[in-house]
Amino acid sequence: MKRTALAEQVLTVRSASFGGQFVAAFQSLAGGNIRPMTNVCKHARTDAFLMALEHAAQLGANAIIGFGYDTTEIAQGMTEVLAYGTAVIVEPEAAGHTG
Repeated sequence: MKRTALAEQVLTVRSASFGGQFVAAFQSLAGGNIRPMTNVCKHARTDAFLMALEHAAQLGANAIIGFGYDTTEIAQGMTEVLAYGTAVIVEPEAAGHTG
């Protein structure tokens, strides 16, 4: 690793559509996977990940280490996803270098 660029955080909030919330309410009665809410969470995580990559690139970094997510339901049907990590610049080691 050449150098650390910056510790970073990005945040996104997503919610299911009215129809998705309606379907989720009925699926929750039966238990198991609630597909509309699973999709909301998956899209929120993907959005946060892509935002983190874009932010790291703006900082001149080419990698993120120590990447993680923190997720919170901020209201019924609304999910907040915080993605965090350290944006770094990584370069290959010189040939013949022993570490």
